[in-house]
Amino acid sequence: MVRVGRHRRFKLADTAQQVVGGFLLAGPFVVTDEVWALAVGMAWYQAVLTAAIVLAIGYGALYKADDDRDPDREVEFGGIPVRFISLILVSYLSVLILALSFDAPATLIPNHMDAADITFQTEVFVTLKAMSIGSVFSVIGAATADSVF
Repeated sequence: MVRVGRHRRFKLADTAQQVVGGFLLAGPFVVTDEVWALAVGMAWYQAVLTAAIVLAIGYGALYKADDDRDPDREVEFGGIPVRFISLILVSYLSVLILALSFDAPATLIPNHMDAADITFQTEVFVTLKAMSIGSVFSVIGAATADSVF
C-alpha cells in the first residue's frame, strides 16, 4: 500500500525538520503548570476533541496552507501520506519525551490532585491529556519547520 507520487519524496531530513519544530514549540508547554492543571480537569472527550484539532491543524498546515503539496501525490502507508503520519508522531512523541525527561507528570500533577488520589493509571491518563494539549502547539512547530525548510 505504499505509493510514490511525482513530487519530492519524503526523506529522513524532513522528519528531522519536523522534530526540531515540534520540540521547539512543545518545550514551553510541557513544563507549564497551567497545562497540567487543564489536563487534570479535562474529560476524556475533551482530550479526543483536542486530538482531532491536532490532526486538523497538521493536515491543514501541510496540505492546505502549502499549494505545492498534494496528499494524493505523496508516498502513502495504508492510504495516509507518510509525511502526515510522521508529523503526528513527531508532535505527540516530542511532548511525551520532554514530559518524561523533565519528570513533569510526577512534579506537576501533585500540584492539582491529592497525593492519595494519584495512581499510576491516573498519572498516565493525565499525561495523555497533557500530551493532547501540548501537541496542539507542537504540530504547529513541526508543520512550519517541514514547510519552511
